[in-house]
Amino acid sequence: MNAPTDIQIIHGPDGKPAFVVIPYAQYIAQQNEPDLIPHGVVSRMVDGATPIRAWREHLHLTQDEVAKRLGISQPAFAQQESVARPRKSTREKIAAAFGIRADQLEL
Repeated sequence: MNAPTDIQIIHGPDGKPAFVVIPYAQYIAQQNEPDLIPHGVVSRMVDGATPIRAWREHLHLTQDEVAKRLGISQPAFAQQESVARPRKSTREKIAAAFGIRADQLEL
């Protein structure tokens, strides 16, 4: 038996699920969930940006601003930002500078 739900699934022409419709209040509540990765970050990564660059751009920060938060030079940060999978300690420091969790940079 199916339990009642506020979620609606819209199927495509092939009969497979194509879209999910949720109540607006639920959508807004999910926007503030700390576990979610914002669409803008994911979109930039799909376009080829590293997770660090995608987050920096999403947060509207310059490389220089982040470098100052980290206490390093802008060229040093630029190098870290270009690495696809930086070391754990580097991810932790950058995540702290961004105000996010380190695992959000592990995509």
